[in-house]
Amino acid sequence: MQIEKSGRASSRDNSGAPVPVTWWAEARPVERLCHATGLLLILSGLAHLVVFAVDGGPWDGPVSWRKPVTFGLSFGATLIAITWVTSYLRVGPRLRTVLLAVFAADCVVEVGGITLQAWRRVPSHLDMETPFDTGVSMTLAVGGGVLVVLLTVFALASFRNPPAGPAGMSLAVRSGFAILLVALASGAAMIARGVVLARTGHQEAAYHSTAPLKPLHGVSLHAVLVLPALAWLLSRTPWSEAVRRRIVAAATTCYVVAVIGAGVWAVLTY
Repeated sequence: MQIEKSGRASSRDNSGAPVPVTWWAEARPVERLCHATGLLLILSGLAHLVVFAVDGGPWDGPVSWRKPVTFGLSFGATLIAITWVTSYLRVGPRLRTVLLAVFAADCVVEVGGITLQAWRRVPSHLDMETPFDTGVSMTLAVGGGVLVVLLTVFALASFRNPPAGPAGMSLAVRSGFAILLVALASGAAMIARGVVLARTGHQEAAYHSTAPLKPLHGVSLHAVLVLPALAWLLSRTPWSEAVRRRIVAAATTCYVVAVIGAGVWAVLTY
């Protein structure tokens, strides 16, 4: 055991890398904050699913209860996943604390803006109809840019030094972040294309322009949770490290194929 500068005891593996925390009591304050925030966002998504069941209305389209449901669930799960997965990265504790705190705040802003507009019965993204709606839309766009920067920093950290963890975790984390970059690129492309159309007076076209890229964005977004979770679950089995690495590699290959398929569909329907 070693005592980090924060004063918390931390186990280290044979290479000297910190072993990720596994118990709530041992988690840093920022980790507790992020997990609690992620859970609240998930609960918000589930609550709006109930609202949709009661209030009805369309599930698709720029104005629907789908957006606070899917964004609440997605941002909540992603925040919890990133908080957990980055514990395997060789990143300074202070830098990781700052990045996670900003990431959590940004997730709240994104889901909050989307939820606000859903209750106002107006589109959350690409809506330039009034000064207030433009302000919300641009805030969400800027928030999306902040997400890209933060997650890219974590991705680069995973590529710079091998992540710690059980057999297959390094591949799972690196692959998860690499695929996440695809999600960030597709999300940025949707926002950029939509903003251009909205600014040039093609508001309706802006709402529909994001459809081809949505499957690619959705599929690639959660690899950073699915693949590391698989590696973690396999570490609880009696299988050898070689077998576990092969399973993670096979799962990664399947995920990449799914992302490529969604990308091809996007190109064909764009």
